[in-house]
Amino acid sequence: LAVGPDIPYARVRVLPEGADGAKAPARAHDGPGGASPGEVLILARDRVSEVLRHPYEIVGEMRADELAGRSYRPLFPGAVDRAGSDAAWTVLEADFVTVDEGTGVVHTAVMYGEDDFRLGEAAGLPKQHTVGGDGRFLDTVPGGLAGMHVKDRETERALRDWAVANDQLYVREMYEHSYPHCWRCDSALLYMARDSWYIRTTAVKSRLLEHNASIDWHPPETGSGRMGEWLQNNIDWALSRERYWGTPLPIWLCSEDCGDREVLGSFAELGRRVGGLPEDFDPHRPGIDGYEWPCGVDGCHGTMRRVPEVADAWFDSGSMPYAQWHYPFENRDTFERYFPADYIAEGVDQTRGWFYSLLALSTILFDRAPFRAVVVNDQVLDAKGRKMSKSRGNAVDPRDALDTYGADVTRFYFLSGSNPWVPKRWDPSALRETDRKLFATLRHTYRFFALYANEEGWSHAASAAAPVSGRSDLDRWVLARLDRVVRLVGDALDSFDLTAGARAIQEFVLDDVSNWYVRRSRDRFWATQPGAAAASDDAFATLHECLATTARLLAPYAPFMSDWLYRALTDDTSVHLADFPEPEGHAAPDLEQAMDDVRRLVALGRAAREKAGVRIRQPLRTLHAVLPEGRALPGPMTALAMEELNVKEVVSLGDSEDLTRLYAKPQFGALGPKHGARTPAVAAGIANLDAAALRTLRDGEPLDIEIEGERVQVTPEDLVIHEETLTDLAVATGGGYLAALDTDIDDALRAEGYAREIVNRVQRLRRDAGLEVADRIRLGVAGPQDLEQAVSKHADYVAGETLAVEVQTGSVPQGGLRTAVVKIDDVEVRIGIGGVDERA
Repeated sequence: LAVGPDIPYARVRVLPEGADGAKAPARAHDGPGGASPGEVLILARDRVSEVLRHPYEIVGEMRADELAGRSYRPLFPGAVDRAGSDAAWTVLEADFVTVDEGTGVVHTAVMYGEDDFRLGEAAGLPKQHTVGGDGRFLDTVPGGLAGMHVKDRETERALRDWAVANDQLYVREMYEHSYPHCWRCDSALLYMARDSWYIRTTAVKSRLLEHNASIDWHPPETGSGRMGEWLQNNIDWALSRERYWGTPLPIWLCSEDCGDREVLGSFAELGRRVGGLPEDFDPHRPGIDGYEWPCGVDGCHGTMRRVPEVADAWFDSGSMPYAQWHYPFENRDTFERYFPADYIAEGVDQTRGWFYSLLALSTILFDRAPFRAVVVNDQVLDAKGRKMSKSRGNAVDPRDALDTYGADVTRFYFLSGSNPWVPKRWDPSALRETDRKLFATLRHTYRFFALYANEEGWSHAASAAAPVSGRSDLDRWVLARLDRVVRLVGDALDSFDLTAGARAIQEFVLDDVSNWYVRRSRDRFWATQPGAAAASDDAFATLHECLATTARLLAPYAPFMSDWLYRALTDDTSVHLADFPEPEGHAAPDLEQAMDDVRRLVALGRAAREKAGVRIRQPLRTLHAVLPEGRALPGPMTALAMEELNVKEVVSLGDSEDLTRLYAKPQFGALGPKHGARTPAVAAGIANLDAAALRTLRDGEPLDIEIEGERVQVTPEDLVIHEETLTDLAVATGGGYLAALDTDIDDALRAEGYAREIVNRVQRLRRDAGLEVADRIRLGVAGPQDLEQAVSKHADYVAGETLAVEVQTGSVPQGGLRTAVVKIDDVEVRIGIGGVDERA
């Protein structure tokens, strides 16, 4: 029995019903067992009111050390032999005893619990089993229990009956508690001490810690925390397992227990012991168990027989770096070339599994870490963030997922969403979004490229494109961006930041290539104008390089899509036989900055249009632009901004003070803990900051201000910055940029807007009619007079954009390909297209 060192114990006398001075129990006794009046029970003082079921009085208190050493009658006399132990059946002190439940006095069983075993070993209790390996009580156990399985219901009843018959049961209760079960068959497990062979890993504990510290862990906290703490508390490795399948331990012992032991290191050694091995030699059980030889100790007539155990499967996995090369018997040079590994990747649960077994064996054998870096994977959770399990019904069959979304999309979703060591939620909508953003965009961009390349007869093998330095700003910009992405992805992969690399690829494909470069270059892939062939060659060559290089960047993330794309673009066999890309020297930081300025202004200008309710196809007169640090758009970028925002001119301003006013509101929740009683004064200082100071804070920089004669630092978290518009212009701001649009529309601008709307509707009709991109049409438009006049005025523009050989107003082609009535500015317009036997 064990008692807690710091627990006060009470001596309680059971009294008859109605006895004077008796304390009534919280609950009356009900069921077998119990106690008779006059009996004295000893239990933790704090458990008396909860445990007692009879009237009682407390007759005294005892400390744990007063109980320690007292003898008691064993529950099952004869079940265990004293074996010369003076501590057997005496009360012991143990720090694992609590008063959370029970009586505060714990019955221990040396061979059936880790805490119990350590206590018994320290006290010198006999280490003897009362239960066999089959889970049944041994013959030494009295009370008819011998041969009964410890988890059977009949055994529970027999134990209860024995306790009642021997006056050992006071009260019986049913309660739920967690219990280990086999993960395969769900049967209850038994925790018992077993004889085992060990690897003395504690002898190399300091070296294990040193080697672990030398490994590049991702995330670092797993190496220093979970793995480091495990190694700090390292115990010897229990190597053997009592199983049939597995790697047999190569240990032979003498049958006469003379102490002779042989541990063999090769099949050759075994062959020398037994006079050779047959050609069909099988080193597994049961064949290996038949190899025996006489004991070599003088005077001993025993036989050397293999121990029955097999090795822990983690020993096999930890041997992988050597076993894969059959080292040390073969391939020494190959092993030394590839050891240690550059990196390994596995689940976070492998900290005490594969990660440890690799490290332990490598430290013992070579005194070095077996890998330079580790990428730790966490678990996949369901959409609500719960662990998946079949019993809960929220598990996802990987095969169904791959059939639905594909291996590439699934892999890229996991890698781009967050780093591998962060738990992932399985979100089908997010997988569809991943497919749409990256993979569908890549497919559509390639098909666009292939369609026009075939139309124009362009081939990368016979390209007449100019050198990159001689190409347009747009070409040079996207290749500069490609160089930057190649460098970023390479650095990210080198540092195991897979998520940063994946996001860089996706951003480049979606934002830079598809939404900007291809959209801005569409007419260059259509070499119908005089002198346009050179520009078309440059565009094809540029887009081809972007797509082929993207395929190589994407190969580690999406091996199937990247291989399809690369083989479709090149004459090579596979992207996986190509070199990973390196920057090609196309860097152009000034051009990248200028293009970034344009794109930011365009995004703000579109936001300003949306706020003002003016559609993008309606031309406007002027964009007033402000860039950070007083920059101005170069001429070509100004033209680009005009086209994107459909304005007639761009006016660059040095600052935005004439158009907007910045003001700040203090965040008292952030200021209070920092400044205490001075908070009102600091808040007043923040409210009086000028525009320059607020711009500094808006850019994320702290600022020192003077408060009551002292310098006080203000950070962006201490305030909220607001921007007030001081003009009738449509204004949008962000990140130091400002776009202000003049939204006054005169008749000329309105007419041009009508023409653009007509072009948009005609393109839809062409698509609905199933026309090829090069098919010419005849176009007719009928509607209000001002709209027809607008179409006539801009007929050349409309014809060029829609491939119309003629544009008529007032009527539509008879028997044409397609006719539709559409609404423009709430006015009905009739549009018709007719076919012609002509291609562009």
